[in-house]
Amino acid sequence: MRWLLIWILTAFPVWAGDEKAGVFDYYVLSLSWSPNWCAVRGDAQGSDQCAPRHDHGWVLHGLWPQYHRGFPSYCQTSERPPSRAMTGDMADIMGTPGLAWHQWKKHGVCSGLSAADYFALSRRAYDTVVRPPVFRKLDRTVKLPASVVEQAFLKANPDWQPDMLTITCKDGHIQEARLCLSRDMRPVPCGRDVVRDCRMKDALFTPLR
Repeated sequence: MRWLLIWILTAFPVWAGDEKAGVFDYYVLSLSWSPNWCAVRGDAQGSDQCAPRHDHGWVLHGLWPQYHRGFPSYCQTSERPPSRAMTGDMADIMGTPGLAWHQWKKHGVCSGLSAADYFALSRRAYDTVVRPPVFRKLDRTVKLPASVVEQAFLKANPDWQPDMLTITCKDGHIQEARLCLSRDMRPVPCGRDVVRDCRMKDALFTPLR
């Protein structure tokens, strides 16, 4: 019997019992500046998101259920996974169907929603954000403080407060703008583990191609 128990434990994933679908406090809406992601990773991967025929700017990385401290992931759910048509329909704001699938598998399953409703809510959240047009006007790569990006978002969205938004960096580039939202899509203060702004004064910002 001992060998059978060992086989079961190694053959099948063990789910965290305290991470249940639909049990969370708020959402984090994560927007990624596509040209920076392409410069750091996407070009090397040959991602279609970075193909010259696209002009992706701020794309939806994901809508993430969040606890006041920490976040759930890979929750058990009885909801059916999204179809290829569903993930394909998200590519216009997420860059690729593959990202949409990954976001459902890791985060969407924790929302307590069906795949269709989760993607609809993600699109609704994305559409509520005024993405500063100034960044689409750049004609060359520039270096700037991450705080400049934050101020641009706050100016474009006057109902937000600084503690509702954070800007992240990765590999010397501006990476993402992350907005905290209530379950009914109102901007709310972020938890301490989310509000950790990038402190770089000379982060790279790549223009549209």
